[in-house]
Amino acid sequence: MNSGAPEALILDLLEWTASRERTYEETMDAWRTSCPRLPVWEDANDRGLIQVEQHNGRALVRVTSSGLALLAKTRPSASVFMQRSA
Repeated sequence: MNSGAPEALILDLLEWTASRERTYEETMDAWRTSCPRLPVWEDANDRGLIQVEQHNGRALVRVTSSGLALLAKTRPSASVFMQRSA
């Protein structure tokens, strides 16, 4: 992997996003950074771990099946929580 963001931060983003419905605006407020050394949002997006979907006129950020699989593999306790809250 040639990711610029530390893997733990990408996993934090995925876990945070999967825990409940998140709008694009809310996600950008929480995760956008101007630091070129921590491109968490960009790396997760480039790796196909998250996506933005339009739903009822709102842009929502969703964890993709690849992102959920990565969470299940690396943070099993987070995936158990997500299954219960889904």
